[in-house]
Formats: sequence, structure tokens, C-alpha cells
Amino acid sequence: MRRALKWAFLLLATGFLALLALCWQSDLDPADLQAKYANGASQFIDVGGGLLVHARDQGRGEGPVLVLLHGSNASLQTWEPWVERLQSKYRIITLDQIGHGLTGPNPSDDYSPAAFVSVLDRTLAKLGVTHFALAGNSMGGAVAWNYALAHPEKVDALILIDAAGAPVAMPGQLPLGFRIARMPVIRRLAEGITPRTLVEKTVRQTIYKQSVIDDRMIDRYWELLLYPGNRRATALRFSTKRIAADTKAISRLHMPVLVMWGREDSLIPVAAARWFVKALPQAQQIVYPGVGHVPMEEAPDRSADDVDAFLSRLARPTQK
Repeated sequence: MRRALKWAFLLLATGFLALLALCWQSDLDPADLQAKYANGASQFIDVGGGLLVHARDQGRGEGPVLVLLHGSNASLQTWEPWVERLQSKYRIITLDQIGHGLTGPNPSDDYSPAAFVSVLDRTLAKLGVTHFALAGNSMGGAVAWNYALAHPEKVDALILIDAAGAPVAMPGQLPLGFRIARMPVIRRLAEGITPRTLVEKTVRQTIYKQSVIDDRMIDRYWELLLYPGNRRATALRFSTKRIAADTKAISRLHMPVLVMWGREDSLIPVAAARWFVKALPQAQQIVYPGVGHVPMEEAPDRSADDVDAFLSRLARPTQK
């Protein structure tokens, strides 16, 4: 009996290892990814500590400088619809945040809110930008309000787009990729086993307006996740303790605030928008019916027009 069990175990172990070998996905060549996903506007900014931040500085309009921060496992390309529509009026800075896109992992392995804020501040300093409007989507929204708390003198306006961090109940069923990232053992396996189908399922569960999703978008999410070190960075980021926004702290922000939300957001519910508006009495709120977690991609015309209208009302330009 013991011998039979031993052989059964060996067969199962062999099968498991064979499955791992079959499904294992190595990192992609960073040079190939840079050739595909960098463009003529791309810069790789040395912010110290061995980190080069992939950023784009585009447009030279007379309006405010507009800094845009993408969400979890996204990249600066998520802002291309806004850049296309707004660059004639604004100087627009986008960047791949640490652990994402062509920036890659933080050499210090620090993915705390303070680390994201520090890297952003050092990047903007290298670009010579000292006053700006700051917008962030999802995780990028959390970085944005954390940055505004740390450097309120630099942020002339804050735009929160389906932003993370509000202390409200989250939906019971997160997208598959996010559920995996929260499971310690499985997320370690995901550092090597990351099928394109998993990425596609996660993207489709996050975006409500399915017509904006195409193979090019799925390839971008998947391939940039396979940039060397980004999968490990994702695991480390999800293992970092999350600190929700504090009403007393965030109410100290007095710059103009625009809260934008997709009504059909299944990742961060519209209740979070209401929390931010209540905590920030000066905030304006816009909710988009038929739109999910990424209004800048799902409703690019309307959302860009709304940002333009909001920024046009600022008392003073933030161009520097």
C-alpha cells in the first residue's frame, strides 16, 4: 500500500512539474519591449538608486502642466486617448510607475505609497516641473492623493479617476488576476506562470465597455507584465500593507478636485467616489453611465472634455 502511494505521489509530482514546465513563461527581452512600446517622445530618466523611469513629456499648450498616473498593471499608454485630445492645450507628462511598463522594478524592492510618491517627485524634478495638475486612475489615483498630501504646494489641481484608497467595501468578486495577486503562494507561481488568457480575462473583467478591448491592448498588458522584474514587483506590491485614506488627513487638501468615476466600475465601486466628495467638500463629481474602471479609455471624448473644462477654470496657469 505504501509503495503504491509512493508511486502515485511520484506520478502526481512528475505531472505537476511537467505542467509547470509547459506553462512556464520567461521574461521577455527588454530591448524588444522598448523597441515596441517606446516612441519618439519616450525618455528614460535617471532618478537615482539605479532606477530609470520611462516617461513622455508631450504638448506645449498654454494651459497647466498635466501629470497623469496609470493604474495597477497598466502603463502610460492608457493615457494616449487623453494625450491625443489635450496636448494642443496642455503640457502632458505620463510615466510608467515603478514595477510597471518599461520602467520596470524598483531596485530597492519598495512599493509602499511613499516609494511611489518619491519616484514621482524625483521624476518631475528632473523634468523641471514644480507646479502642475495631477491626475491618477485606480492605483495611480491613490498615488496622486498621497502625493498631494506630501507636496500640497506643488499640486494646483487634483483629478481622481476611479481612484483607489477610499475606506469603502469592495466588491465581493475581484477580477481573477487581482484575486491571484492577493494569494501569497499562488502569486509566487504567477511570477513564472502568466498566460495571456489570464491577462485577457482580468482586463475584460475590469473594463465595462468591451468594444475598446482589442488584441493590441491585451498584448500590451501581457507583454509589459513580462518585462524583467515586473511580475515579481507585482507580487511584492500586493504583499505591501495597504493604508486607506483618512478623512481627517485628506480633508486638509484645499486645491480644486475633480472626482471622475465609471458607474459600472466593478473593481472600485462608485461609493468610493461619494466618499472622496464627502471628504473633500471642494470636489466636483462626474459619474459616467455605461463606463467601467477606465473612463479615459472607455469614454475618451467626454472625459477629456470634462478635464479640459475643469482645468480651464483654474485661477492661475501651472505651466513651468
